[in-house]
Amino acid sequence: MAVETDTFDELDLKLLHALEIDGRASFSRIAGVLGVSDQTVARRFRRLRAEAGLRVVGVRDTRRLGQDEWMLRLRCAPDGAEAIATALARRPDTAWVHLTSAGTEVVCMTVPRTQDDYDDLLFGKLLRTRKLVDITAHQLMHRFYGGRTGWIGKHRPLSDAQAAALAPARTPAGAPAPALIAPDDEPLVAALKADGRVTYPELQRLTGRSESSVKRRVAALLGSGALYTDTEYDTARFGFTTAAMLWVTVAPGALDAVGRAMAGHPEVAHVSAITGSANLMASVLTRDTAELYAYLSGGLGALDGVRHVESAPYVRRFKELIYPRPLR
Repeated sequence: MAVETDTFDELDLKLLHALEIDGRASFSRIAGVLGVSDQTVARRFRRLRAEAGLRVVGVRDTRRLGQDEWMLRLRCAPDGAEAIATALARRPDTAWVHLTSAGTEVVCMTVPRTQDDYDDLLFGKLLRTRKLVDITAHQLMHRFYGGRTGWIGKHRPLSDAQAAALAPARTPAGAPAPALIAPDDEPLVAALKADGRVTYPELQRLTGRSESSVKRRVAALLGSGALYTDTEYDTARFGFTTAAMLWVTVAPGALDAVGRAMAGHPEVAHVSAITGSANLMASVLTRDTAELYAYLSGGLGALDGVRHVESAPYVRRFKELIYPRPLR
């Protein structure tokens, strides 16, 4: 994977890949696998945070928790799109709030905890927004790629042996613990959402639990799959300057095959089967518009069963995993 920047290099990519595999891995563990010093890893991590917006975030796995995910497409008046996107980005039940289509459409992932939350957002607050022209809601039915599976690993900065050495230890054989976030876990989950690498002493201070209790509960949440760590960073700093949302219409009998094929494409950061007129939604990252065109006309367009593709480049990103967007 070539890095087209004078600021970051292959070691930075390897660090990002390591954090995708285990966002809570210690610097010493990462350093041992990468063959560098702890101080080097810590220094690179701090620079990635400061200059590339790197964040490691604790994320609920909605699928494991039995919660629905919805992608909203909001067509707005040109002078209202930014205000709507900003308001959505501030909500705790949203992620991936982006402005597309020359600044007249907002796309947003929402994870309502209850039906009342969903009704309040979709039929309450949004419908009362005067600058909103149209809403389309797509329920995510099946995720082919994305979520806890990081994008940069597709470019293989780490060898298979290095990636295996960094993989979190598996839980002992036996029935897996049920994926459950209890009410008294909420302060712990909130702290991990703000910083997925928050230390155990800090978690003890924030939650009022003992350090041993915090360690056990974090291990249980991660081990059950109720929670996982994810990373966000500015991909443009690594040469991938063009990002776009794709809405793909596929023949029903080819839906699974096309979704699986797209999951293997290096350009695809996320792809899910959805409800609505299009039946696949994808987020793609390319170095430039020429590479995006090559993907649409080649890698994607050549798949049997693809009938129609609508593409919408991202104009501005208001929120990915957390809000506000980190300062660069």
